[in-house]
Amino acid sequence: MIQTVATSPFHDQNPGTSGLRKKTRVFETPHYAENFIQSIFDCAGDIVGKLLVVGGDGRYLNSEIIQKVLKMAAANGFGRVTAGQNGWLSTPAASNLIRKYSAHGGIILSASHNPAGQAGDFGIKYNVANGGPAPEKVTGAIYQASRTLTRYKIADVADIPLDIAGERRIGDMVVEIVNPVADYAALMETLFDFAAIRRMVSHGFRMRFDAMNAITGPYAHEIFEHRLGMETGTVVNGTPLPDFGGGHPDPNPTYAAGLYTLMMSDAAPDFGAASDGDGDRNMVIGRDMFISPSDSLALLAANAHLAPGCRDGIAGIARSMPTSAAADRVAARNGLKMYETPTGWKFFGNLLDSGLVTLCGEESFGTGSGHVREKDGLWAVLLWLNILAASGKTAAGLVRNHWRDYGRNYYSRHDYEGVDAGAATAMMDDLRARLAALPGTQFGPLTISAADDFAYHDPVDQSVSEHQGIRILFEGGARIIFRLSGTGTEGATVRIYMEHYEADLDLHNMDTQEALSPLIAIADEISALKLRLNRLRPTVIV
Repeated sequence: MIQTVATSPFHDQNPGTSGLRKKTRVFETPHYAENFIQSIFDCAGDIVGKLLVVGGDGRYLNSEIIQKVLKMAAANGFGRVTAGQNGWLSTPAASNLIRKYSAHGGIILSASHNPAGQAGDFGIKYNVANGGPAPEKVTGAIYQASRTLTRYKIADVADIPLDIAGERRIGDMVVEIVNPVADYAALMETLFDFAAIRRMVSHGFRMRFDAMNAITGPYAHEIFEHRLGMETGTVVNGTPLPDFGGGHPDPNPTYAAGLYTLMMSDAAPDFGAASDGDGDRNMVIGRDMFISPSDSLALLAANAHLAPGCRDGIAGIARSMPTSAAADRVAARNGLKMYETPTGWKFFGNLLDSGLVTLCGEESFGTGSGHVREKDGLWAVLLWLNILAASGKTAAGLVRNHWRDYGRNYYSRHDYEGVDAGAATAMMDDLRARLAALPGTQFGPLTISAADDFAYHDPVDQSVSEHQGIRILFEGGARIIFRLSGTGTEGATVRIYMEHYEADLDLHNMDTQEALSPLIAIADEISALKLRLNRLRPTVIV
């Protein structure tokens, strides 16, 4: 029943920020997925008799690859696999199952916020026993194994029905198909005051949640409409589709334009939110107010004590380096530890496991806490709802109160997607070569105080991660950051981040892009990005 299949290595299976992501057609190449899965198993330690969690975001090829994972897990000695019904598991729900049932690890099939379908993207990510993404030492080992692989093992059996809950067997290995929502929804009820949110709903509170035809639809229907009593239709685009309905499941004002337009109109409900392809990102919008991910993290940190899961306070906050310093001000005022990490949720794992932090956030619409080891879009929305219910304020009111108390960090991200990779790399290399000469340079009233290529020294395991983004810091606290994204599959994505702090209440109502216009101009002047990237304007502005 167990076959050993001869194969040749692929040399492009280097996991990026969040696993291996390629065009779907690449994963359809014979042996390609099997090679990477075998490389994971070869580097996962003692897996014999252990439990593996498997699921994905429902995109095209999801079920087919799950069948390969199941058969290869049996052939490689796993004792049990828990898989989501229909092959569905959001990324945070998978993390929860790994932790709750003490699994050895998990395989999550997703390309997150990237488009799906046969012409879209696919991805495979390995999570370790703490429920979080594999650290760099593990992904590095997987990559090296993939470069020399000559065989993989797979059980020659019929496919397991994924649509029927219950137990099946592949040889000696038990496969349990579980409701993908149940354990996650139960966890949320322990963290938030559902009764208070239901009372708010009963008094007329209305929300619109856009699941973007991706994985959070079933979770949102169950939690928002069933358990919290919101009206049917609160959740839109709630059925996961193999191509996500032809959309781009990245929750931002560009790709969730329908929700954004609604929330800026006279017909807006009280609150709007969206999540991405695999459920780990979130966008929140108040009536007539977009709330940046950086402001959201800061506000949640300042008010987390209003939710039962954080009633005793939080240990500390961590943010990715490109995320604005708004949360730093919350930490400083409240005597909390603050950590600045590279982009990538895996860098938060050690801090969470060691109890150094409770809340974590990334500028790319990712927020989470110690309840799992992934960012969690629905968790962030529920914390917002809990704070709204406990405070009796509107979302916009909460944000304006926060700015009054802490000042406003004007902040924006400009993405140049699908640009020539060689041109993008050359631009970054040129910037690096000029960093030492930039301090002291003046641009009008702004003077560069420091410039570096960010390196992270993990305070727990002492590991060092270099070349994590170019920082240009100005006197007074303004920043410009240049970074190549590790989540794309075609060309390169250059992200430029601009930030300016404003304490003056009278200057808190400016348009964000107008407030940042001097920094936007400086970013172009320093890098010549429009010329180098052959782009007149960003693909996405958030």
